Amino acid sequence: MYSFGGHNRELATKDLLRQSFQLRNQDVIQRKSRKTPNGFVSSQIPDISKEITVDRTVGKTLAETFHEREGPMLAYNDRLSDEQSRRTLENLNICKSSDTDNLSHCSSVHHDRVKNSYSGDEGSSGGRGKPQSPYAGLVSASPLVGLPELSHLGWGHWFTLRDLEYATNHFSRDSIIGEGGYGVVYRGCLINGTQVAVKKLLNNMGQAEKEFRVEVEAIGHVRHKNLVRLLGYCIEGIHRLLVYEYVNNGNLEQWLHGAMCQHGVLSWDSRMKVIIGTAKALAYLHEGIEPKVVHRDIKSSNILIDEEFNGKLSDFGLAKLLGSGKSHLTTRVMGTFGYVAPEYANTGLLNEKSDVYSFGVLLLEVVTGRDPVDYGRPANEVSLVEWIKFMVGSRRSEEVVDPSLDVKPSSKALKLSLLAALKCVDPDSERRPKMGQVVRLLETEDGPFREDRRNRRSQTSGSMEISARDASISSDIDKKPEAQ
Repeated sequence: MYSFGGHNRELATKDLLRQSFQLRNQDVIQRKSRKTPNGFVSSQIPDISKEITVDRTVGKTLAETFHEREGPMLAYNDRLSDEQSRRTLENLNICKSSDTDNLSHCSSVHHDRVKNSYSGDEGSSGGRGKPQSPYAGLVSASPLVGLPELSHLGWGHWFTLRDLEYATNHFSRDSIIGEGGYGVVYRGCLINGTQVAVKKLLNNMGQAEKEFRVEVEAIGHVRHKNLVRLLGYCIEGIHRLLVYEYVNNGNLEQWLHGAMCQHGVLSWDSRMKVIIGTAKALAYLHEGIEPKVVHRDIKSSNILIDEEFNGKLSDFGLAKLLGSGKSHLTTRVMGTFGYVAPEYANTGLLNEKSDVYSFGVLLLEVVTGRDPVDYGRPANEVSLVEWIKFMVGSRRSEEVVDPSLDVKPSSKALKLSLLAALKCVDPDSERRPKMGQVVRLLETEDGPFREDRRNRRSQTSGSMEISARDASISSDIDKKPEAQ
Protein backbone atom coordinates (compact mmCIF):
# COMPACT_ATOMS: atom_id res chain seq x y z
CA MET A 1 0.00 0.00 0.00
CA TYR A 2 2.79 2.36 0.81
CA SER A 3 4.59 1.74 -2.44
CA PHE A 4 1.31 2.11 -4.38
CA GLY A 5 0.52 5.37 -2.61
CA GLY A 6 3.97 6.73 -3.33
CA HIS A 7 3.50 5.89 -6.97
CA ASN A 8 0.21 7.78 -7.01
CA ARG A 9 1.79 10.82 -5.40
CA GLU A 10 4.51 10.78 -8.04
CA LEU A 11 1.94 10.62 -10.82
CA ALA A 12 -0.06 13.42 -9.22
CA THR A 13 3.02 15.61 -8.96
CA LYS A 14 3.87 15.07 -12.62
CA ASP A 15 0.28 15.83 -13.61
CA LEU A 16 0.32 19.11 -11.67
CA LEU A 17 3.60 20.14 -13.29
CA ARG A 18 2.22 19.34 -16.75
CA GLN A 19 -0.97 21.36 -16.14
CA SER A 20 1.03 24.28 -14.80
CA PHE A 21 3.23 24.25 -17.89
CA GLN A 22 0.18 24.16 -20.19
CA LEU A 23 -1.49 27.04 -18.39
CA ARG A 24 1.68 29.11 -18.60
CA ASN A 25 1.98 28.51 -22.36
CA GLN A 26 -1.68 29.33 -22.86
CA ASP A 27 -1.27 32.62 -20.97
CA VAL A 28 1.73 33.56 -23.11
CA ILE A 29 -0.16 32.76 -26.31
CA GLN A 30 -3.15 34.83 -25.19
CA ARG A 31 -0.97 37.80 -24.29
CA LYS A 32 0.76 37.64 -27.65
CA SER A 33 -2.54 37.40 -29.51
CA ARG A 34 -3.69 40.62 -27.86
CA LYS A 35 -0.76 42.56 -29.30
CA THR A 36 0.05 43.78 -32.75
CA PRO A 37 3.50 43.22 -34.32
CA ASN A 38 4.52 46.56 -32.85
CA GLY A 39 3.57 45.53 -29.34
CA PHE A 40 0.44 47.72 -29.10
CA VAL A 41 -2.74 46.28 -27.68
CA SER A 42 -4.93 45.84 -30.74
CA SER A 43 -8.15 46.55 -28.87
CA GLN A 44 -6.94 49.99 -27.82
CA ILE A 45 -7.25 51.76 -31.17
CA PRO A 46 -9.60 50.50 -33.90
CA ASP A 47 -8.41 50.41 -37.48
CA ILE A 48 -10.59 52.92 -39.31
CA SER A 49 -9.09 52.35 -42.76
CA LYS A 50 -11.99 50.11 -43.75
CA GLU A 51 -14.52 52.77 -42.78
CA ILE A 52 -13.19 55.50 -45.05
CA THR A 53 -13.47 55.37 -48.81
CA VAL A 54 -10.31 56.19 -50.76
CA ASP A 55 -10.72 59.35 -52.84
CA ARG A 56 -7.97 58.88 -55.44
CA THR A 57 -8.85 62.00 -57.41
CA VAL A 58 -8.04 64.32 -54.55
CA GLY A 59 -5.44 62.70 -52.35
CA LYS A 60 -4.98 60.53 -49.31
CA THR A 61 -7.92 59.70 -47.13
CA LEU A 62 -8.21 60.71 -43.53
CA ALA A 63 -7.40 57.16 -42.46
CA GLU A 64 -4.24 57.06 -44.56
CA THR A 65 -3.18 60.42 -43.24
CA PHE A 66 -3.68 59.38 -39.63
CA HIS A 67 -1.81 56.10 -40.08
CA GLU A 68 1.08 57.78 -41.87
CA ARG A 69 1.51 60.89 -39.72
CA GLU A 70 -0.24 60.41 -36.45
CA GLY A 71 -0.87 56.73 -35.73
CA PRO A 72 -4.40 55.26 -35.82
CA MET A 73 -6.94 57.72 -34.43
CA LEU A 74 -4.28 59.78 -32.62
CA ALA A 75 -3.06 63.23 -33.58
CA TYR A 76 0.23 64.77 -32.59
CA ASN A 77 3.00 66.87 -34.09
CA ASP A 78 4.18 66.34 -37.68
CA ARG A 79 6.92 63.88 -38.58
CA LEU A 80 7.22 62.19 -35.20
CA SER A 81 9.74 59.36 -35.08
CA ASP A 82 8.65 55.77 -34.56
CA GLU A 83 10.05 55.94 -31.02
CA GLN A 84 7.98 59.04 -30.23
CA SER A 85 4.90 57.39 -31.73
CA ARG A 86 5.47 54.32 -29.57
CA ARG A 87 5.79 56.44 -26.44
CA THR A 88 2.59 58.34 -27.17
CA LEU A 89 0.67 55.13 -27.72
CA GLU A 90 2.13 53.75 -24.52
CA ASN A 91 0.70 56.78 -22.70
CA LEU A 92 -2.71 55.90 -24.04
CA ASN A 93 -2.31 52.28 -22.99
CA ILE A 94 -1.37 53.34 -19.45
CA CYS A 95 -4.40 55.63 -19.25
CA LYS A 96 -6.81 53.03 -20.46
CA SER A 97 -5.53 50.26 -18.26
CA SER A 98 -5.69 52.49 -15.18
CA ASP A 99 -8.97 54.25 -15.88
CA THR A 100 -10.89 52.28 -18.47
CA ASP A 101 -14.28 53.75 -17.65
CA ASN A 102 -13.18 57.28 -18.48
CA LEU A 103 -12.70 56.80 -22.22
CA SER A 104 -15.89 56.87 -24.23
CA HIS A 105 -14.28 57.04 -27.68
CA CYS A 106 -10.84 56.02 -28.87
CA SER A 107 -10.38 59.33 -30.68
CA SER A 108 -11.36 61.45 -27.70
CA VAL A 109 -9.12 62.73 -24.97
CA HIS A 110 -10.55 62.24 -21.49
CA HIS A 111 -12.45 65.46 -20.89
CA ASP A 112 -12.97 65.19 -17.16
CA ARG A 113 -9.25 64.88 -16.50
CA VAL A 114 -8.36 67.96 -18.53
CA LYS A 115 -11.34 70.10 -17.61
CA ASN A 116 -9.48 72.13 -15.02
CA SER A 117 -6.69 73.15 -17.39
CA TYR A 118 -9.29 73.96 -20.03
CA SER A 119 -11.64 76.07 -17.90
CA GLY A 120 -9.25 77.24 -15.20
CA ASP A 121 -11.42 75.76 -12.43
CA GLU A 122 -9.90 73.85 -9.56
CA GLY A 123 -11.52 70.90 -7.87
CA SER A 124 -11.05 67.54 -6.27
CA SER A 125 -10.28 65.88 -9.56
CA GLY A 126 -7.03 67.80 -9.87
CA GLY A 127 -5.61 71.29 -9.95
CA ARG A 128 -2.74 73.14 -11.50
CA GLY A 129 -0.38 72.26 -8.67
CA LYS A 130 -1.00 68.53 -8.91
CA PRO A 131 1.05 66.13 -11.04
CA GLN A 132 0.00 65.91 -14.65
CA SER A 133 -2.11 62.97 -15.67
CA PRO A 134 -0.95 60.62 -18.41
CA TYR A 135 -3.21 62.64 -20.74
CA ALA A 136 -0.93 65.65 -20.62
CA GLY A 137 1.04 64.39 -23.62
CA LEU A 138 -2.11 63.94 -25.66
CA VAL A 139 -3.40 67.43 -24.90
CA SER A 140 -0.26 69.02 -26.25
CA ALA A 141 -0.37 66.62 -29.18
CA SER A 142 -3.48 68.13 -30.74
CA PRO A 143 -3.88 67.81 -34.51
CA LEU A 144 -3.94 71.60 -34.67
CA VAL A 145 -0.48 72.02 -33.15
CA GLY A 146 2.42 72.24 -35.57
CA LEU A 147 0.36 72.07 -38.75
CA PRO A 148 1.64 74.68 -41.26
CA GLU A 149 -0.91 77.12 -42.67
CA LEU A 150 -0.76 75.74 -46.18
CA SER A 151 0.18 72.15 -45.37
CA HIS A 152 -1.14 69.52 -47.73
CA LEU A 153 -0.50 66.68 -45.25
CA GLY A 154 -2.59 65.62 -42.29
CA TRP A 155 -5.43 67.87 -43.32
CA GLY A 156 -7.55 67.55 -40.22
CA HIS A 157 -9.09 65.48 -37.48
CA TRP A 158 -12.06 63.23 -36.96
CA PHE A 159 -13.76 64.70 -33.90
CA THR A 160 -16.28 62.91 -31.74
CA LEU A 161 -19.55 64.50 -30.76
CA ARG A 162 -18.32 64.56 -27.18
CA ASP A 163 -15.22 66.53 -28.25
CA LEU A 164 -17.38 69.22 -29.83
CA GLU A 165 -19.98 69.28 -27.09
CA TYR A 166 -17.24 70.01 -24.61
CA ALA A 167 -15.64 72.64 -26.88
CA THR A 168 -18.92 74.54 -27.29
CA ASN A 169 -20.24 74.14 -23.73
CA HIS A 170 -22.77 71.59 -24.96
CA PHE A 171 -23.74 73.79 -27.91
CA SER A 172 -25.03 76.52 -25.63
CA ARG A 173 -26.81 79.51 -27.09
CA ASP A 174 -24.12 81.75 -25.65
CA SER A 175 -21.65 80.05 -27.99
CA ILE A 176 -23.65 80.78 -31.16
CA ILE A 177 -21.89 83.16 -33.56
CA GLY A 178 -24.03 82.58 -36.63
CA GLU A 179 -27.29 80.99 -37.76
CA GLY A 180 -28.70 80.19 -41.15
CA GLY A 181 -31.05 77.91 -43.02
CA TYR A 182 -28.43 75.19 -43.29
CA GLY A 183 -26.85 75.17 -39.87
CA VAL A 184 -25.82 76.89 -36.68
CA VAL A 185 -22.24 78.03 -36.08
CA TYR A 186 -20.78 77.89 -32.58
CA ARG A 187 -17.58 79.33 -31.27
CA GLY A 188 -15.60 76.67 -29.48
CA CYS A 189 -12.33 76.06 -27.71
CA LEU A 190 -10.57 72.72 -27.99
CA ILE A 191 -8.74 71.27 -25.03
CA ASN A 192 -5.42 72.56 -26.38
CA GLY A 193 -6.76 76.13 -26.32
CA THR A 194 -7.33 76.43 -30.08
CA GLN A 195 -10.32 78.59 -31.00
CA VAL A 196 -12.55 77.01 -33.63
CA ALA A 197 -15.88 77.56 -35.35
CA VAL A 198 -18.14 74.51 -35.24
CA LYS A 199 -20.96 74.31 -37.76
CA LYS A 200 -23.79 71.96 -36.88
CA LEU A 201 -25.49 71.13 -40.16
CA LEU A 202 -29.26 70.98 -40.23
CA ASN A 203 -30.26 69.93 -43.72
CA ASN A 204 -27.44 67.38 -43.95
CA MET A 205 -28.56 65.48 -40.87
CA GLY A 206 -28.73 61.81 -41.74
CA GLN A 207 -26.90 62.23 -45.05
CA ALA A 208 -25.26 58.99 -46.11
CA GLU A 209 -22.05 58.65 -44.12
CA LYS A 210 -20.00 57.51 -47.11
CA GLU A 211 -21.13 60.41 -49.31
CA PHE A 212 -20.58 62.99 -46.58
CA ARG A 213 -17.17 61.58 -45.63
CA VAL A 214 -15.85 61.50 -49.21
CA GLU A 215 -16.91 65.07 -49.97
CA VAL A 216 -15.67 66.53 -46.69
CA GLU A 217 -12.33 64.74 -46.90
CA ALA A 218 -11.84 65.99 -50.45
CA ILE A 219 -12.60 69.57 -49.41
CA GLY A 220 -10.36 69.12 -46.37
CA HIS A 221 -7.33 68.77 -48.63
CA VAL A 222 -7.96 72.22 -50.12
CA ARG A 223 -5.47 74.88 -49.04
CA HIS A 224 -5.57 78.56 -50.02
CA LYS A 225 -4.85 81.71 -48.04
CA ASN A 226 -8.29 83.10 -48.93
CA LEU A 227 -10.17 80.00 -47.80
CA VAL A 228 -11.16 79.37 -44.20
CA ARG A 229 -9.44 76.15 -43.32
CA LEU A 230 -11.55 73.11 -42.60
CA LEU A 231 -9.93 71.46 -39.59
CA GLY A 232 -12.09 68.38 -39.28
CA TYR A 233 -15.54 66.92 -39.01
CA CYS A 234 -17.80 64.72 -36.92
CA ILE A 235 -20.17 61.96 -37.95
CA GLU A 236 -22.19 60.32 -35.19
CA GLY A 237 -25.66 58.96 -35.77
CA ILE A 238 -27.61 61.61 -37.65
CA HIS A 239 -25.23 64.38 -36.59
CA ARG A 240 -23.03 66.05 -39.20
CA LEU A 241 -20.64 68.75 -37.97
CA LEU A 242 -17.79 70.69 -39.56
CA VAL A 243 -14.93 72.30 -37.65
CA TYR A 244 -13.23 75.39 -39.11
CA GLU A 245 -10.45 77.70 -38.07
CA TYR A 246 -11.82 80.69 -36.17
CA VAL A 247 -11.49 84.08 -37.88
CA ASN A 248 -12.07 86.86 -35.36
CA ASN A 249 -12.70 90.07 -37.32
CA GLY A 250 -16.29 89.58 -38.35
CA ASN A 251 -17.67 88.91 -41.81
CA LEU A 252 -18.38 91.10 -44.80
CA GLU A 253 -22.10 91.30 -44.09
CA GLN A 254 -21.42 92.63 -40.59
CA TRP A 255 -19.01 95.24 -41.94
CA LEU A 256 -21.46 96.38 -44.62
CA HIS A 257 -24.79 96.14 -42.81
CA GLY A 258 -24.40 94.99 -39.24
CA ALA A 259 -22.55 94.98 -35.95
CA MET A 260 -19.08 95.78 -37.28
CA CYS A 261 -20.27 99.13 -38.65
CA GLN A 262 -19.70 100.60 -35.20
CA HIS A 263 -15.96 100.20 -35.79
CA GLY A 264 -16.13 102.39 -38.88
CA VAL A 265 -17.01 102.22 -42.55
CA LEU A 266 -15.11 99.71 -44.64
CA SER A 267 -13.09 101.76 -47.12
CA TRP A 268 -13.16 101.20 -50.87
CA ASP A 269 -9.62 99.80 -50.89
CA SER A 270 -10.46 97.38 -48.07
CA ARG A 271 -13.60 96.27 -49.90
CA MET A 272 -11.61 95.58 -53.04
CA LYS A 273 -8.99 93.67 -51.07
CA VAL A 274 -11.69 91.44 -49.63
CA ILE A 275 -13.50 90.97 -52.93
CA ILE A 276 -10.35 90.15 -54.90
CA GLY A 277 -9.31 87.64 -52.24
CA THR A 278 -12.72 86.01 -52.55
CA ALA A 279 -12.39 85.91 -56.33
CA LYS A 280 -8.99 84.23 -56.01
CA ALA A 281 -10.41 81.63 -53.65
CA LEU A 282 -13.19 80.80 -56.11
CA ALA A 283 -10.75 80.68 -59.02
CA TYR A 284 -8.72 78.15 -57.07
CA LEU A 285 -11.77 76.01 -56.26
CA HIS A 286 -13.00 76.07 -59.86
CA GLU A 287 -9.76 75.91 -61.81
CA GLY A 288 -6.91 74.96 -59.49
CA ILE A 289 -7.97 71.54 -58.23
CA GLU A 290 -9.59 68.39 -59.57
CA PRO A 291 -12.34 67.59 -58.99
CA LYS A 292 -13.39 71.21 -58.91
CA VAL A 293 -15.45 72.47 -56.01
CA VAL A 294 -18.64 74.48 -56.47
CA HIS A 295 -19.35 76.36 -53.26
CA ARG A 296 -23.10 76.90 -53.84
CA ASP A 297 -23.58 79.54 -51.14
CA ILE A 298 -21.52 82.61 -51.96
CA LYS A 299 -22.81 85.53 -49.89
CA SER A 300 -21.44 88.33 -47.73
CA SER A 301 -21.94 86.49 -44.43
CA ASN A 302 -19.74 83.67 -45.72
CA ILE A 303 -16.82 86.01 -46.40
CA LEU A 304 -14.87 86.24 -43.16
CA ILE A 305 -12.33 89.00 -42.60
CA ASP A 306 -9.09 88.59 -40.70
CA GLU A 307 -7.19 91.26 -38.78
CA GLU A 308 -5.36 92.35 -41.94
CA PHE A 309 -8.66 92.64 -43.83
CA ASN A 310 -8.02 89.65 -46.05
CA GLY A 311 -11.20 88.00 -47.25
CA LYS A 312 -11.58 84.32 -46.38
CA LEU A 313 -14.30 82.30 -48.04
CA SER A 314 -15.99 80.04 -45.52
CA ASP A 315 -18.79 77.52 -45.11
CA PHE A 316 -18.20 74.48 -47.25
CA GLY A 317 -21.25 72.80 -45.76
CA LEU A 318 -23.02 73.04 -49.11
CA ALA A 319 -20.02 72.58 -51.39
CA LYS A 320 -20.31 70.10 -54.24
CA LEU A 321 -17.54 68.21 -56.01
CA LEU A 322 -17.79 68.16 -59.80
CA GLY A 323 -15.58 66.48 -62.36
CA SER A 324 -14.01 68.47 -65.17
CA GLY A 325 -16.60 69.94 -67.51
CA LYS A 326 -19.49 68.41 -65.58
CA SER A 327 -22.69 69.82 -64.16
CA HIS A 328 -24.93 68.57 -61.40
CA LEU A 329 -28.70 68.34 -61.63
CA THR A 330 -30.65 68.45 -58.40
CA THR A 331 -34.24 68.89 -57.32
CA ARG A 332 -33.10 70.53 -54.09
CA VAL A 333 -31.67 73.99 -54.74
CA MET A 334 -29.17 75.13 -52.12
CA GLY A 335 -28.07 78.69 -51.55
CA THR A 336 -29.39 82.02 -50.33
CA PHE A 337 -32.20 84.01 -51.92
CA GLY A 338 -30.89 86.94 -53.90
CA TYR A 339 -27.55 85.31 -54.66
CA VAL A 340 -28.72 82.16 -56.46
CA ALA A 341 -28.20 82.00 -60.24
CA PRO A 342 -31.51 81.99 -62.16
CA GLU A 343 -30.79 78.79 -64.12
CA TYR A 344 -29.93 76.97 -60.90
CA ALA A 345 -33.06 78.22 -59.14
CA ASN A 346 -35.29 77.36 -62.11
CA THR A 347 -33.86 74.04 -63.30
CA GLY A 348 -31.55 72.78 -60.55
CA LEU A 349 -28.61 72.73 -62.99
CA LEU A 350 -25.43 73.42 -61.04
CA ASN A 351 -21.91 74.17 -62.25
CA GLU A 352 -19.17 76.66 -61.44
CA LYS A 353 -21.01 79.41 -63.35
CA SER A 354 -23.58 79.35 -60.53
CA ASP A 355 -20.86 80.57 -58.18
CA VAL A 356 -19.82 83.20 -60.73
CA TYR A 357 -23.33 84.68 -60.69
CA SER A 358 -23.37 84.77 -56.89
CA PHE A 359 -19.99 86.49 -56.89
CA GLY A 360 -21.36 89.15 -59.25
CA VAL A 361 -24.17 89.87 -56.80
CA LEU A 362 -21.63 90.01 -53.98
CA LEU A 363 -19.52 92.52 -55.90
CA LEU A 364 -22.56 94.75 -56.47
CA GLU A 365 -23.35 94.53 -52.76
CA VAL A 366 -19.83 95.70 -51.93
CA VAL A 367 -19.99 98.61 -54.40
CA THR A 368 -23.42 99.85 -53.32
CA GLY A 369 -23.64 98.84 -49.66
CA ARG A 370 -27.12 97.46 -50.41
CA ASP A 371 -28.61 94.03 -49.74
CA PRO A 372 -29.23 91.83 -52.79
CA VAL A 373 -32.96 91.98 -52.08
CA ASP A 374 -34.49 94.79 -50.03
CA TYR A 375 -38.28 94.97 -49.81
CA GLY A 376 -38.05 98.21 -47.87
CA ARG A 377 -37.06 100.08 -51.04
CA PRO A 378 -39.21 101.25 -53.99
CA ALA A 379 -40.40 98.49 -56.30
CA ASN A 380 -37.79 99.21 -58.99
CA GLU A 381 -34.99 99.01 -56.39
CA VAL A 382 -35.96 95.80 -54.58
CA SER A 383 -33.66 93.65 -56.72
CA LEU A 384 -30.10 94.95 -56.59
CA VAL A 385 -29.15 93.38 -59.93
CA GLU A 386 -32.10 94.87 -61.79
CA TRP A 387 -31.60 98.28 -60.20
CA ILE A 388 -27.93 98.35 -61.23
CA LYS A 389 -28.85 97.45 -64.80
CA PHE A 390 -31.37 100.29 -64.85
CA MET A 391 -28.93 102.82 -63.39
CA VAL A 392 -26.14 101.85 -65.78
CA GLY A 393 -28.52 101.98 -68.73
CA SER A 394 -29.62 105.44 -67.58
CA ARG A 395 -25.98 106.64 -67.43
CA ARG A 396 -26.26 107.15 -63.67
CA SER A 397 -23.59 104.67 -62.62
CA GLU A 398 -21.84 107.06 -60.23
CA GLU A 399 -25.05 107.31 -58.17
CA VAL A 400 -24.90 103.67 -57.14
CA VAL A 401 -21.79 104.01 -54.95
CA ASP A 402 -22.32 103.38 -51.25
CA PRO A 403 -23.11 106.86 -49.82
CA SER A 404 -21.42 105.97 -46.52
CA LEU A 405 -17.98 105.91 -48.18
CA ASP A 406 -15.94 108.96 -47.19
CA VAL A 407 -13.58 108.51 -50.13
CA LYS A 408 -15.32 107.54 -53.34
CA PRO A 409 -13.61 105.30 -55.90
CA SER A 410 -12.24 106.78 -59.09
CA SER A 411 -14.44 106.60 -62.16
CA LYS A 412 -12.09 104.02 -63.61
CA ALA A 413 -12.21 101.80 -60.51
CA LEU A 414 -15.98 102.03 -60.28
CA LYS A 415 -16.40 101.35 -63.97
CA LEU A 416 -14.14 98.32 -63.78
CA SER A 417 -16.00 96.89 -60.79
CA LEU A 418 -19.46 97.37 -62.28
CA LEU A 419 -18.40 95.92 -65.60
CA ALA A 420 -16.98 92.82 -63.94
CA ALA A 421 -20.12 92.41 -61.82
CA LEU A 422 -22.50 92.80 -64.77
CA LYS A 423 -20.60 90.20 -66.76
CA CYS A 424 -20.85 87.80 -63.81
CA VAL A 425 -24.63 88.22 -63.49
CA ASP A 426 -25.28 87.72 -67.20
CA PRO A 427 -28.55 85.73 -67.51
CA ASP A 428 -26.80 83.46 -70.02
CA SER A 429 -24.49 81.31 -67.92
CA GLU A 430 -22.32 80.47 -70.93
CA ARG A 431 -21.40 84.12 -71.31
CA ARG A 432 -20.23 84.54 -67.75
CA PRO A 433 -16.45 84.71 -67.32
CA LYS A 434 -14.36 82.26 -65.38
CA MET A 435 -13.28 83.40 -61.95
CA GLY A 436 -9.63 83.44 -62.98
CA GLN A 437 -10.54 85.94 -65.68
CA VAL A 438 -12.47 88.03 -63.18
CA VAL A 439 -9.40 88.17 -60.93
CA ARG A 440 -7.25 89.48 -63.77
CA LEU A 441 -9.90 92.02 -64.71
CA LEU A 442 -10.21 93.39 -61.18
CA GLU A 443 -6.45 93.54 -60.66
CA THR A 444 -5.57 95.16 -63.97
CA GLU A 445 -4.48 98.80 -64.11
CA ASP A 446 -4.43 99.07 -67.86
CA GLY A 447 -5.46 96.80 -70.70
CA PRO A 448 -9.25 96.99 -70.87
CA PHE A 449 -9.42 100.78 -70.39
CA ARG A 450 -6.37 102.06 -72.23
CA GLU A 451 -8.33 103.29 -75.23
CA ASP A 452 -11.00 104.82 -73.04
CA ARG A 453 -8.41 106.76 -71.04
CA ARG A 454 -6.86 108.20 -74.21
CA ASN A 455 -10.27 109.43 -75.31
CA ARG A 456 -10.86 111.07 -71.95
CA ARG A 457 -7.64 113.05 -71.88
CA SER A 458 -9.28 115.99 -73.64
CA GLN A 459 -12.58 115.64 -71.83
CA THR A 460 -13.71 116.96 -68.50
CA SER A 461 -14.83 114.42 -65.95
CA GLY A 462 -18.56 113.98 -66.04
CA SER A 463 -21.07 111.27 -65.34
CA MET A 464 -19.76 107.83 -66.12
CA GLU A 465 -21.35 105.60 -68.72
CA ILE A 466 -20.87 101.91 -69.32
CA SER A 467 -21.85 101.59 -72.95
CA ALA A 468 -21.82 98.75 -75.44
CA ARG A 469 -18.37 99.94 -76.58
CA ASP A 470 -16.99 99.11 -73.14
CA ALA A 471 -18.10 95.53 -73.68
CA SER A 472 -14.99 95.21 -75.84
CA ILE A 473 -13.42 94.10 -72.58
CA SER A 474 -14.81 90.69 -73.47
CA SER A 475 -11.95 90.22 -75.89
CA ASP A 476 -9.59 90.57 -72.94
CA ILE A 477 -11.60 88.79 -70.31
CA ASP A 478 -12.25 85.78 -72.55
CA LYS A 479 -8.58 85.15 -73.27
CA LYS A 480 -7.08 81.98 -71.89
CA PRO A 481 -5.02 82.43 -68.73
CA GLU A 482 -1.76 81.53 -70.45
CA ALA A 483 -2.35 84.20 -73.09
CA GLN A 484 -2.72 86.99 -70.54
